[in-house]
Amino acid sequence: MSTLEEHIDIDVPLDKAWETLHRADTYTRCVGGVREARSAGERRTHLDVEAGGRTRGLDVETTDRGKELAWKTTSGPDLAGTVSLLPIDREHTRVQARFEYEPDTITEAFGGPKGFAQHAAIERGVRSDLQQFKELVERERKR
Repeated sequence: MSTLEEHIDIDVPLDKAWETLHRADTYTRCVGGVREARSAGERRTHLDVEAGGRTRGLDVETTDRGKELAWKTTSGPDLAGTVSLLPIDREHTRVQARFEYEPDTITEAFGGPKGFAQHAAIERGVRSDLQQFKELVERERKR
């Protein structure tokens, strides 16, 4: 199992970031490759994800643990992770993402590179997703 961790600091209070994180409609705007996201129940979300030239449907189950959102796929490739929100001060929050995956599972499900090239591509993707989330939540705050 491979694990990747990244974080970013955002200029919004923790509660605002938490609210945005829990809206399925935000995933298409801040998670690379997600073409459609819809709630499929209280703790379930269905995602249509495009990666490596392939589109796959994934069902994801989420669990709240304090200010940490844990997630895991219940269909499709076996993927899991967490998004933790940590207060820096009253107006700033650190978003920490942890992504757990089996490299062969990613290649089988979506194609693409293997080894270090795969890890580097996933790392760039997670960093980009965090940056997109930052821009989205900060833009929404200004409205």
